[in-house]
Amino acid sequence: MQLESKAALVTGASRGLGAALAGQLARAGARVVLVAREPAPLEARAAEIRAQGGQAYALSADLGDKRAILPLAGAAAELAGPIDLLIHNASTLGALPLRLLLDTACEDLEQVLAVNVLGPFRLSKALAGSMALRGGGLIVHVTSDASVQAYPRWGAYSVSKAALDHLARLWAVELGELGVHVLSIDPGEMRTRMHADAVPDADPATLADPDDVAARILELIQRSHDQPNGARLEASQ
Repeated sequence: MQLESKAALVTGASRGLGAALAGQLARAGARVVLVAREPAPLEARAAEIRAQGGQAYALSADLGDKRAILPLAGAAAELAGPIDLLIHNASTLGALPLRLLLDTACEDLEQVLAVNVLGPFRLSKALAGSMALRGGGLIVHVTSDASVQAYPRWGAYSVSKAALDHLARLWAVELGELGVHVLSIDPGEMRTRMHADAVPDADPATLADPDDVAARILELIQRSHDQPNGARLEASQ
């Protein structure tokens, strides 16, 4: 995908990988809508991108709230134009510290699924129709190795990411003939607040810099149509 003059929406964009992706996309010439729950850091990140010459807009929204999705989709298109690239980066680990499935409350699992699966589903549903009518678009699901590996205490998050991977494959099958491409991308382990929350004793020196990972994901986005529709990719490869 050529990003010059394209409209992109990135969720979870106030910090970590999402913030880095928003910056990379803006430098590549895209008009970027940044989405996250907390308005202050989100506005600050958008202001940084604009100060560097990029086009960036901030929209605060809770992706776990179904009432927020349609207003978000409408506002994003109003600000940046019809969305060409949608990156589902926002996610939650659920209750901390991470716990065994037997100790996971049903309500906690519901909340993880609401943010990590239902939020992306609803937002794709709101935006993919326009992509299909225009004959093109790219949807990226940011996934995790927890979607394919069973790690103790990662149950709620793992289940959500496995569902997100398969959701990408289903969208690809149903939308591919209409010109919409869908990919899952595993960024690997990074120096982010989420990783620190999940694994407090991890050595930061062993973790990737989100800016470096974002640069690799940008390359995958630019070469997205070289990949099979619905493919699951690893940014580290």
